[in-house]
Amino acid sequence: MKTLLNMIFLPAGTEERYGRAHQIWLAVTLTGLGCCIGLLSLVFSAVAVDSLSSRNLLLSYVTDPLILFLNLWPPVLLVWLFYFLFRRAWIGFLGGFLPIIGVALVNYYKIQLRADPFLAVDLNLASEAAGIVGKYELELNWLIWLTLAALLAGLVFAVLLMPRGLRGWQGRMLGALSAGALLAVSFVSIYLNDYYYEKTGGAMPWNEAQDYVSKGGIYPFLHSFQEMIFTAPEGYEQQKAEDLLNSYQDADIAEDQKVSVMGIMLEAFCDLTDFEILAQQGSVMDVYAPWHALEEQSVSGRLLTNIFAGGTVDTEWAFLTGYSNHSDFIQDTDSYVWYLDGQGYQTFGSHPGFGWFYDRQSINEFLGFQEYWFTENHYGDLVDPVVAQWNSDHVLMEELLKQLSERVQDGPCFSFSVSYQNHGPYEWQYTIADEYLTPESTGLTQESCNIWNNYLMRVADTLSAINDLVAGVEEMEEPVVLVLFGDHKPWGGNGNSGYSDLGCTFDLLTAQGFYDYYATPYIIWANSSAKEVLNREFTGEGGDFSPCFLMTEIFDQCGWEGPGFMQLAREIRQVTPLIHELGIYWKDGAPCYELPEEEQKLIDTYQEAEYYREHFVEPGAAVE
Repeated sequence: MKTLLNMIFLPAGTEERYGRAHQIWLAVTLTGLGCCIGLLSLVFSAVAVDSLSSRNLLLSYVTDPLILFLNLWPPVLLVWLFYFLFRRAWIGFLGGFLPIIGVALVNYYKIQLRADPFLAVDLNLASEAAGIVGKYELELNWLIWLTLAALLAGLVFAVLLMPRGLRGWQGRMLGALSAGALLAVSFVSIYLNDYYYEKTGGAMPWNEAQDYVSKGGIYPFLHSFQEMIFTAPEGYEQQKAEDLLNSYQDADIAEDQKVSVMGIMLEAFCDLTDFEILAQQGSVMDVYAPWHALEEQSVSGRLLTNIFAGGTVDTEWAFLTGYSNHSDFIQDTDSYVWYLDGQGYQTFGSHPGFGWFYDRQSINEFLGFQEYWFTENHYGDLVDPVVAQWNSDHVLMEELLKQLSERVQDGPCFSFSVSYQNHGPYEWQYTIADEYLTPESTGLTQESCNIWNNYLMRVADTLSAINDLVAGVEEMEEPVVLVLFGDHKPWGGNGNSGYSDLGCTFDLLTAQGFYDYYATPYIIWANSSAKEVLNREFTGEGGDFSPCFLMTEIFDQCGWEGPGFMQLAREIRQVTPLIHELGIYWKDGAPCYELPEEEQKLIDTYQEAEYYREHFVEPGAAVE
């Protein structure tokens, strides 16, 4: 062992009597640098969530040996690994510092901007994230300066006070292999293990960001890699799932009942009059007056989404497929779009943005759309894709009306589009145009007033475009059902400052807190021709539910039975209208994390059938 250590650490020409001291010095300083990197990453986590005490979080980290080990072990091993590979202590320091602090930085800003933590699955959307982040102003606060100072200090220390100490490739190879093996074994056996994850932190499943930072920073990020491995539900039996789906038969839509359906998911759309402070402002009520008037003529309610201020495709794909949970779509996958295609519907849609964003150009085909317009193949000639995030709804609605009016001559249509206007962030330093809110009239800060003023300005334009669309559809002789809904709540300032100003606690243990965080409005409206054909009024309360149940509600309002999977979904919605990715359900008018045993079994069975349908059922075909 002594010979091996000398081979690894003892520099050429060094006297034997200095060897042991040199070994100890390198071992202590390399490990110490890794620990310092890990501690700095914990500082980022401690200050990421404004509603939590950073002092108490830091104290919880350093007094819990398990949390401390789980967050310091990776940077220590990375420092050693790169030291062995390159024979330079300063490269070892950078090899640990850059990836670990990079994760800490991204997590800090993602929580500040979006209120949700940085997960491994976000790596799949790196290009999309880069485009989104470019629209936000990232604050260079004391934490960033501390990081730069730590980086400089670590480099100076490593260069001046940590000599190379390595001799020969054999020792370096042995050290690198050992560090790499420890990383791999630790990752699989410890970091992906739920047992340790459940033993750490504050156990706050109702708030993903708080639960994440309660366990540190790098540890919960590494643990989240297990989410990238989409596995069958626990206890899944393929034959049982197949038999369950076989017990429901797809029902055709009667020829004389085939009305066209136009769905539009509105970017970051919510009704700000749901917040008491803003509901008292006449100017805000005036903005939403067209929406409220349309609600009176429609079936309306609220979607209980999985997402906040971003992640729009979660709501989008839940609506189109009916899945409460799904893996990445990489091939043709059964969906409600395929069902409508099989019923003779033309299926198409629009988005005035790039098709590569969220890979919609491929996934929309996998889900059954026959044609889809993006910037590349249609909207690029009509609106600049950058300008589209602020001003494109009138162009979108005009194109949708024109498209539907032409296509419906050839038969019933299912049109589904995603708007881009109202995408955050919104200017917070000044009000661009109309001043709906002031600190004097609301008691809000000037920054909050600016955020909501600029959001309201865009929403007012969106509702004007919607009014024109509704008027145009009403004039059509062909029967059309129009569905409008928001994908998620809008961005409201870094650290959700605008929402905090409105008195929101986002306490997911309460109905109000959940609605404040996750609820968006929807309406199902029908023109006069559709009401006559279907012999239905299309007014009243539709209820509040997860986006995976929205298509079911549309079919119910039209009087259609739908595919077998939808019939199963109806029964599950009676048990709980909410199936949230955080394991939250809805019982007796409030969120809950546990259902009675028999009801939980029904949910588990449903999700097994859901998994089977996604992976093994031929798109558009009934289960054989």
